[in-house]
Amino acid sequence: MIVLPAIDLKAGEVVRLKQGDFDRKTVYSQNPLQIAEDFAAKGAEWLHLVDLDGASAGKSKNFNVIKKIAAETELKIQTGGGIRKKEDVKHLLELGVKRAIIGTLAVKDPNTLSEIIEEFGAESILVSIDARDGKVATSGWLEASEKDMLAFAKEMEALGVRYILYTDIGRDGMLSGPDFVGLKKLKKETSLNIIASGGISSNQDLYDLAAADFYGAITGQAIYQNKVDLEEVLTKLGEKNA
Repeated sequence: MIVLPAIDLKAGEVVRLKQGDFDRKTVYSQNPLQIAEDFAAKGAEWLHLVDLDGASAGKSKNFNVIKKIAAETELKIQTGGGIRKKEDVKHLLELGVKRAIIGTLAVKDPNTLSEIIEEFGAESILVSIDARDGKVATSGWLEASEKDMLAFAKEMEALGVRYILYTDIGRDGMLSGPDFVGLKKLKKETSLNIIASGGISSNQDLYDLAAADFYGAITGQAIYQNKVDLEEVLTKLGEKNA
């Protein structure tokens, strides 16, 4: 299982939100590159990078930061936030990003998503399924939809999506443990490569996800609060070249 330490960007700072609430923000650093370099030094091969400004505004505002991290580290970056059209994906991939994360666009315009997959390849795209009470949320988690998360995952698989990121919004930033019920449902009902996010609170949570054979897991808040020892986890689990 790949472990992806997370950097959430807002106005160029490294922050974490509780349950996706922009009013419940904690600033952890004003130097995202330094944080990324520290993750790499501890053995990380991947980085999960979210542009919170882009997610809420619909347009990326942190391209320069993303470009700098891509240029100055060896990390494989998956990034999202404000990706609403093909040109956004193209721009990120040209910056050196490995995978572009698509959320709102996948819900609101699956036809364009299908075109993006055809043009850039399924390996370059990760669809984010952000769920609250089993329903998919969009626009930086600010808008709810009536789409059932499992039905939506199956729709994405039918479109040719290979990788999904599943987040239980209610658990995100709360250190309450992953949503194993939702995650296992997705794993049982689809053949998608699933990355788990939201609620990871300890090394053991990551070991349990690895034992359940999930493709990957994201951890942010737990690292910043020293509840997950990234170096120890990476040493024990190793990295899968994915």
